[in-house]
Amino acid sequence: MVTELCIRCRGKGLCGKPCRILSRFRDNAPKVKLHFSGNSPPEIFVGRTNYPNVFSGILSPVEDINNSTILASPEEWISNNLSIEQILELRGSLIYGRSISHIKSNSKIKQATQELALSSKPVSTEFFLKRKPTLNFTPSKVFSIMSNPAPVERVILQENPKVEKKVDYLTSDYDVKAANAIQELYKSNIPTSHLQKLLASGLLGVKIQRKMTPTRWSITAVDDILGKQLLEKVRYYPELNEIQLWHHYYNGNHFEVLLLPGKWSFEVIEVSMQGSSWSSEIGASSDVFMQDYEGFSPRKKYASNVVGAYYSDRLVVSEYLEKIKKQATAIVLHEERPEYYAPLGVGIIRESLRKMFSSTENMERPASIEQALIISGLRLKAGIQRYKKMSWILKNYGKQKSLKEFL
Repeated sequence: MVTELCIRCRGKGLCGKPCRILSRFRDNAPKVKLHFSGNSPPEIFVGRTNYPNVFSGILSPVEDINNSTILASPEEWISNNLSIEQILELRGSLIYGRSISHIKSNSKIKQATQELALSSKPVSTEFFLKRKPTLNFTPSKVFSIMSNPAPVERVILQENPKVEKKVDYLTSDYDVKAANAIQELYKSNIPTSHLQKLLASGLLGVKIQRKMTPTRWSITAVDDILGKQLLEKVRYYPELNEIQLWHHYYNGNHFEVLLLPGKWSFEVIEVSMQGSSWSSEIGASSDVFMQDYEGFSPRKKYASNVVGAYYSDRLVVSEYLEKIKKQATAIVLHEERPEYYAPLGVGIIRESLRKMFSSTENMERPASIEQALIISGLRLKAGIQRYKKMSWILKNYGKQKSLKEFL
């Protein structure tokens, strides 16, 4: 049997097992010539290796297809309830035409990348490659899985991008800070994934500060900026007056979100169970637990354990609290189960939680914390006792006296 590329060894032949990820890419690999045209979703990617001289470029299928947006949109993956296999097939059909450039350079390929990032609709794009793509993939916990990289010589947009008026206005304003622009675009219902592309391509911020930002960083930065801005209001809302327990499952990702009456504080405990994508990548022999949290005051340090997912989780919880005009103490328990064998990025986490909060069918109102934990424990596979033992919020909840108790 020929050893195939796996998520852990990436072609070194260490596992000796066929790779479920690569097989999807191989079975659906597009037949590529050095010169082709396709309609990009639109999708761009900026790497971080060798920063500030990084790989950057455009992803596109090798032909024009209907609704190519679905090839790169976590929002559509969730709304269409696509399986991991279906998403891998979509991602495997994309060619990543890339080149190396400085983050502040002004190359023609960078210009094409920026024009594409502005668009809210697919754009017909012509590629001239130096070499055919490599059948390879780059997994990440933060961004969507990447495949089929190829050095590109030239990229031409064959039609004018469809640019929303608010996007055109704020990307043309060189005096607006990136955080303020992101907030204004978010209020105008520009999709979060689009905001991340604008930041990655260097189209936001004060003119002298504009530069390409690695996609991994731009995703987390947008989630962080939006979450912080929402919390500036949420912290001053009345406290939630009931216990709410929310739950959701999608493609091997199970979520339990516990909202408790009290001042804003937030905690994420995430477990990558043995056999899931992250556990397999690091070669773990048991479940891997990760935890980050914050109190009422704004968080100052990066969530280095849960990393990007922490900020996606916090954004969506903040969105829900802003919607109901309440603040609460929030705990997010997230299990990556063995069936989540291919990493799809934090976009599916963000959109899964948004879908969860969109329907009260996913919510219960336990009479007590103990009852909430019992209910959650019936759905969680890693064991509720481990979560209880780790939780910073559960250890401290109710122990701090309020001002009213002293009067």
